[in-house]
Amino acid sequence: MIVVYANCNVSDESSEEFIALAAKLIEETRKENGNISYELIRGTENNNLFAFLEKWADKEVLGIHMKTEHFKIIVPKLNDLMDGDMQISIHEILI
Repeated sequence: MIVVYANCNVSDESSEEFIALAAKLIEETRKENGNISYELIRGTENNNLFAFLEKWADKEVLGIHMKTEHFKIIVPKLNDLMDGDMQISIHEILI
């Protein structure tokens, strides 16, 4: 199983729009084959810190996800709302 942790900062002014766009991305992504979970989380001490926490069956389905229409449309819009770049780390669950 593959886990993706993708975090970013979003300004107070952009946070509601960011959450709304993320909700659309999450709704569509959860329908994809091989997606185990897909969530948006927010920092408890820093309300401007957001992260996507994703679980995928394997790297192949993750790659397919990044080529979907909803990903290609929504992710650039999310990027425009971020303060800086998204930091992405991909992990494999061992146990």
